[in-house]
Amino acid sequence: MNILLFLIIILAYIVFIGIANEKLLHIQSDIALILFSLLLSLLLALLRYLIPGSGLSSFIDNLGDFGFEEYLMDGVLCFMLFAGAGKVNMGKFRQNLKPICLLALLTTLISSFLYGTLFYVMASLFNIPMDIWTCILLGCVVSPTDPIAATGILNKIGLSKNVCSVIENESLFNDGTGVTLFIFVRSLIIHSGDSNFAVLMFKEIFGAFAVAITISWLLFKLMKLTRDPVKYILISLLDVSLVYIICEHLGFSGVIASVVCGMFFSYSMDSIERSVQVIDPHNFYGDFWEILESILNSVLFVMIGMLVLNLTISRHAPIVIPAALIILVLSRAIGVFISSILTKNNIPGNYNLQEFVVLMTWSALKGGLSLALAIETEQYLPGDVFNIFMNVAYVTIFFTVLVQGLTVKKVYFALEKHKASRIASTRK
Repeated sequence: MNILLFLIIILAYIVFIGIANEKLLHIQSDIALILFSLLLSLLLALLRYLIPGSGLSSFIDNLGDFGFEEYLMDGVLCFMLFAGAGKVNMGKFRQNLKPICLLALLTTLISSFLYGTLFYVMASLFNIPMDIWTCILLGCVVSPTDPIAATGILNKIGLSKNVCSVIENESLFNDGTGVTLFIFVRSLIIHSGDSNFAVLMFKEIFGAFAVAITISWLLFKLMKLTRDPVKYILISLLDVSLVYIICEHLGFSGVIASVVCGMFFSYSMDSIERSVQVIDPHNFYGDFWEILESILNSVLFVMIGMLVLNLTISRHAPIVIPAALIILVLSRAIGVFISSILTKNNIPGNYNLQEFVVLMTWSALKGGLSLALAIETEQYLPGDVFNIFMNVAYVTIFFTVLVQGLTVKKVYFALEKHKASRIASTRK
């Protein structure tokens, strides 16, 4: 399909869904985009079924086959992560460093393996042809929370800054853990690559950190030589894209590197705030990244909805889908619970253990990265197993974004009310 035509269709989705939601429904804009892009895509799929072999059917087929993985992983992901990380409150980040690290590393690790184990038990009961490592690989696909969904949705529904900081920062960093774990388990399945998880994790994280800090430091020195705010923007774009492609080439985590770049530039820009106010009084730099993030988020959510046009339903879906959602919530809750025990005296927001587990379980939204990882498995998984991966990843995203995303505000305020009652009762 012509790229310009595809762009026109995407923009039409965004504009018309956005205006309809603004005038009629008033739900969170990103949730509206993913919901109605799905409904419109299902309508197109129905037309394709009713009018097979026509020009319209061929057009719809091309619309669903747009290279989602390449668009996200080889295109816009680094910019979206940079923009999200650039808004990190460094004070809150340092204050909540321990719970963030435990949630990003330990919770993702526990959740992935527990999800895979429980899914394997379910698959064995219903004679679904998946071995334990393939099930754990599926856990690696769906366990990491999505920073794009977190920053795009949770940040707009009224959660406290302290809570948002923990959720957003965990989401920004646990993708690196999830991708590393995915690569490790994949290497076991296809019998290639590095099978030492500790070495792989060290390489992914510290290699990414070293590359990101070195290049960002050098380019920020370059930024100090100019008084043109447009060049500020160009240098930041060069920084994150260069770091991402170098890390991916060297086998480091481009995801973590992009986050480090965003945080480095945010911290460094704050350190020269007075100079920036003189050079960029209209805040072109900040506005550019805010607008770019909003546009890329909108495009991504629409593309997720449109991916249903290229989805094949597994014959095991009626059994697998409900079980997968139950296992998802259960494995996430247990992972958060274990991590929270280790940081019990450091739980943010004055929550007790149970309140924090409920909040962090229900606010764990999934997004485009899970779909991109699922699509990547087509190269080495049997056809129906790949369909299971895609079905589970797709339904998981829609369940977390639509069900959890639409109700997390109510859960948050219910927990705040419970916390207030608990604190009041202890003071009597």
